Amino acid sequence: MTKKALISSRDLSVHFPLPATRLFGPKPFVSAVEGISLDIQQGSFFGLVGESGSGKTTYGRALLRAVPIAQGKITYADGDVSYDLTSLSAEEMTDYRKRAQLIFQDPYAALSPRMTVRDIIAEPLEVMGLTKSREETDERVREIAAKCRINLEHLRRFPHAFSGGQRQRISIARALVSNPRFIVADESVAALDVSIQADVLNLLKSIQQDMGLTFLFISHDLSVIAHTCDHVAVMYLGRIVETAPTRELFAEPRHPYTKALLSAIPSLDPDYAGDVQKLEGEIPSPSNPPPGCKFHTRCPHVIDICRTEEPRLSKLGFEHDVACHRWEELVDPSE
Repeated sequence: MTKKALISSRDLSVHFPLPATRLFGPKPFVSAVEGISLDIQQGSFFGLVGESGSGKTTYGRALLRAVPIAQGKITYADGDVSYDLTSLSAEEMTDYRKRAQLIFQDPYAALSPRMTVRDIIAEPLEVMGLTKSREETDERVREIAAKCRINLEHLRRFPHAFSGGQRQRISIARALVSNPRFIVADESVAALDVSIQADVLNLLKSIQQDMGLTFLFISHDLSVIAHTCDHVAVMYLGRIVETAPTRELFAEPRHPYTKALLSAIPSLDPDYAGDVQKLEGEIPSPSNPPPGCKFHTRCPHVIDICRTEEPRLSKLGFEHDVACHRWEELVDPSE
């Protein structure tokens, strides 16, 4: 049985204005996200992967209504509660802030050095008015600290006394204390050592199952995505180029960009040479994207139509979509 989507976007675009270089004519802008349509199923751990500059963070913040939306629609549906996030009233926005939270990338910059751990975790409860007394706030803080494996005696300390992994658990506790339904984890393990990454990822997965949360997990590392996510969308220059269940994407990637990302995952076998597909050049500027397929400037399989016509997402099967003119030609006959 297919789960219902908790949050969906349709033709979502986010543009940021640039300084005007001329008096008349259209104002220049950066197209950070362009025409994205995605469904994030309730209770899923949804991965969003791509290079730096692909628009992953902007898309995640758009779902949280933390950046202005140029066009398109976002809907949130959880039981009897349903919102069109592009036209929220002040009261609805306040309620949505309790339901949707963000885990930041940098655990060192995300925490105020002047606040104790207890005050950092308690701040959302106090700002949103979710508790009526200090005793109730302290009880909720202790409860969520235990879930995130934070020692209770550490609640009196300041962030500088902790390692990166401990700080990230504090950030996770702060995001969870308001009992949200939807979490955007923006590169939340990228700044951590590999051994600590595994610990934090396992913690997130455990909490997700325990609390019934829905995650949008943003990362540039496909090996991390494979460890945690049940569905993956691959993003390039503000567009979704492929989306599929994780196992299917890793077993049968169809877009040349996805194949290049997968081939770049390091192997544990020192004698494995592999078939690395190197991407030449840099990702184009989102303020001046190329015409046609945005990946054509780096694609080894480019033909004339790729340079002039932008491909649409085509359905390959159950929940597997790809945006490539030549995906059928490029299928390996051995698959």
